Amino acid sequence: MHTCRTFYNGYSQAGTPTVKVTSSYDEGSQAFSLKLSQEVPPTPGQPMKEPMFIPVAVGLVDSTGKDMPLTSIYSDGMVQTLSNDGHPIFTTVLQFKKKEEEFIFKNVPERPVPSLLRGYSAPIRLDSDLTESDLYFLLANDSDEFNRWEAGQILARKLMFSLVADFQQQKTLALNTKFVDGLRAILQSTSLDKEFIAKAITLPGQGEIMDMMSIADPDAVHAVRTFIKKELAFQLKDDLLAAVTSNRSSEAYAFDHDSVARRALKNTCLAYLASLNEPDVTELALNEYKSATNMTEQFAALAALSQNPGQVREDALLDFYNKWQQDYLVVSKWFALQATSDIPGNVVNVQKLLAHPAFDMRNPNKVYSLIGGFCGSPVSFHAKDGSGYKFLGEVVLQLDKINPQVSLTVIAK
Repeated sequence: MHTCRTFYNGYSQAGTPTVKVTSSYDEGSQAFSLKLSQEVPPTPGQPMKEPMFIPVAVGLVDSTGKDMPLTSIYSDGMVQTLSNDGHPIFTTVLQFKKKEEEFIFKNVPERPVPSLLRGYSAPIRLDSDLTESDLYFLLANDSDEFNRWEAGQILARKLMFSLVADFQQQKTLALNTKFVDGLRAILQSTSLDKEFIAKAITLPGQGEIMDMMSIADPDAVHAVRTFIKKELAFQLKDDLLAAVTSNRSSEAYAFDHDSVARRALKNTCLAYLASLNEPDVTELALNEYKSATNMTEQFAALAALSQNPGQVREDALLDFYNKWQQDYLVVSKWFALQATSDIPGNVVNVQKLLAHPAFDMRNPNKVYSLIGGFCGSPVSFHAKDGSGYKFLGEVVLQLDKINPQVSLTVIAK
């Protein structure tokens, strides 16, 4: 009954629980302990919360980066023997039902690094005592893809916050080599899913970082993210080039997992490489653009080329429009790509696009693509000279005469 009641609590009371995890290892008894505590924040009408049933999937990783076989767990006065018809078990689910609970893993020959909440087994906020070194270790070695991605995102956010502080203090920016090595290990893996690799090497967005700052600094966040992206592209260039080359395909477009994953990895790596703005990479991106057999890959190559101002960018944008001008949705994407660009002085480019024959201020979707897209650009919209705000103010005055509801929607975005 207790399990049923605590499980039901997840539906009967509001709030996302925070689970705190502390670990310890006893070399003499070869026992590894995880102490879990949970807290559900008070919400209107529910100041006091009962403990929830929280399934926490856990694995233990040894010093070589391999999963340890799990044999038994002691908890609540009972020993649970783990068995799977003679096959080793590397991940188990802890049934965490109390305010505080301790789970002790027996027969652990060395202190492991715990891989917690594997597969995102529960929608919680996790607060663990994993060190930065532990996170770098999991980034490079964890067999669980979610935890590997999560470790990378946590480290990337920490790295970005640290570099933002350095940038604001006018210090020289430097990238932690462990972060580079972790992403290199992911890129070079032959066992990981390609779509996962694409997501794992993608940095947190500028908006995400600014949302977490007490005082947002768009210029500093943009400068830091650009630095990290270019530095990763420089140090991982060979691996990124290999990924682009090995994931090319001349076959007809197919919408299945393998094809989607292949395209995702190739396009992500191409975007990294294009940030270098080097002649050989520009030639590579142009070749990918021209040889693409489908609009998805062609648009991704266009996005890579459009990162850097210049004639190559302008020619590619014009060519793409000429090819797809009859497709309403594709043209909207074309507008949005230019609107969200971080190239210097982009507000002028967006102003010119207002006069483009394919743009219509009376069409809400085109307004959302161009004007809404521009407002979603953390750099151009928040330009220090105020040009982004001034531009939006002028457009809203025009929109208000045509469609007040659309103008309100654009402001809200």
